[in-house]
Amino acid sequence: MTNYQNDIEAIEALKRSVGRSWDAIDPESVARMRAQNRFRTGLEIAQYTADIMRKDMAEYDADSSVYTQSLGVWHGFIGQQKMISIKKHLKTTNKRYLYLSGWMVAALRSEFGPLPDQSMHEKTAVPALVEELYTFLRQADARELDLLFTSLDAARAAGNDSTAAGIQEQIDNYETHVVPIIADIDAGFGNPEATYLLAKKMIEAGACAIQIENQVSDEKQCGHQDGKVTVPHEDFIAKINAVRYAFLELGVDNGIIVSRTDSLGAGLTQKLAVTYQPGDLGDQYNSFLDVDEITEAELGNGDVVIKRDGKLLRPKRLASNLFQFRQGTGEARCVLDSITSLQNGADLLWIETEKPHVAQIAGMMNEVRKVIPNAKLVYNNSPSFNWTLNFRQQAYDTLAAEGKDVSAYDRAKLMSVAYDDTELGQIADESIRTFQRDGSAEAGIFHHLITLPTYHTAALSTDDLAKGYFADQGMLAYVKGVQRREIREGIATVKHQNMSGSDIGDNHKEYFAGEAALKAGGKNNTMNQFEEPVVSSH
Repeated sequence: MTNYQNDIEAIEALKRSVGRSWDAIDPESVARMRAQNRFRTGLEIAQYTADIMRKDMAEYDADSSVYTQSLGVWHGFIGQQKMISIKKHLKTTNKRYLYLSGWMVAALRSEFGPLPDQSMHEKTAVPALVEELYTFLRQADARELDLLFTSLDAARAAGNDSTAAGIQEQIDNYETHVVPIIADIDAGFGNPEATYLLAKKMIEAGACAIQIENQVSDEKQCGHQDGKVTVPHEDFIAKINAVRYAFLELGVDNGIIVSRTDSLGAGLTQKLAVTYQPGDLGDQYNSFLDVDEITEAELGNGDVVIKRDGKLLRPKRLASNLFQFRQGTGEARCVLDSITSLQNGADLLWIETEKPHVAQIAGMMNEVRKVIPNAKLVYNNSPSFNWTLNFRQQAYDTLAAEGKDVSAYDRAKLMSVAYDDTELGQIADESIRTFQRDGSAEAGIFHHLITLPTYHTAALSTDDLAKGYFADQGMLAYVKGVQRREIREGIATVKHQNMSGSDIGDNHKEYFAGEAALKAGGKNNTMNQFEEPVVSSH
């Protein structure tokens, strides 16, 4: 027996026990409302989606071709439409997540207006967006189920038992739009206590996976900008522990922590690590510092020195009171950061790189996997990379290394449209197309995400409409570029009243008031213009 039928029978029994005062309550209507409200709390969502991610991680360990993907979203409606599109085109949400980008929260959701990605936005905006996303995903479930219920009623009224049985099976085996969200907590927005408190809010809102980076909170920068400053490992481990305690306190025992290292592009540290003996974690961190060997006589006023192997070493300190690392140590620091994080409670890694290059990523992950064989990576397929230029340069270098004639190409100008249909351009595009598959097979990438794609798509689609509508195309720009495509491509938003929940509301009115219900979806509703026309067979 299905949950749907169980609910009907349970409410029928409850109705009988209460007596005639509940005569107006229809048990099947209650069962429908329960089906449309499967998840009652954010913690239920966090537990459900954590289970999904853990299953996906185990499946990836067994077969690297079954990697997972997500797109970054900045509003509940955008996340909802993404998942509706996935279900429409791919028939399942399996292995597809959402990503919540701190960059987009800063740029689009702060009360201060657009802000740079420097943890300047209100930290409460992050759990608020998690809650908003799941509100819209749950509404997508309610809307789609409502359409199935309406179809079921129509089939029953027509006496079409086989159609009704097929629709009932769809209801009984309904796949939710609710999927895991990997949520960006930046560098933790303060000390470990602040990280813990914010993590709790995010988990309570439904987040099952929290991504945290090893930058300092007060000097945090976007991972693809300059001026990044990292913290010693012990400081970062304390924040990993804070997030784990938040998960455990709330009963989400298998919550996921994504440990991100920005060390590849971070040339600075705010402070020296504490070390107790040669080779310990603090000593390893300090070993990457750019230092000058000095004598005691050369010590200046206020100098800070490190003693190693009997030598006095003075770290190079900037006017900002930050210390700098030696050039060329970024990859080694990323490897140490990654191993250390996994050995201290993290579940997945994130290595922020300056370019999308499978061999570079694999080189670091291979070193990590020598110590932790099942290490897995979340990778940022970032819009901050010029993908066309990077992959055309990689193709150029490969062809040149193979002794091919590349004289027809100017490596400095490979973005040119003139190269789009050339052999080099086609090689590059094919490498871009297979980048995620190749990265997962060769570099341990479990999850591929694009951090802020919908920021760019919103701008691009708005530009397309504006340039025609405000010029000589007028309404044709909207009708041809938007509405006609919505109708012909089956985009749910063409019936925007239905998308906003109007039909759900009408059905509720009927549940509550019966024949006295005043509905919005009658014959004078202009949304009826978008119904499929009835074609006569005669």
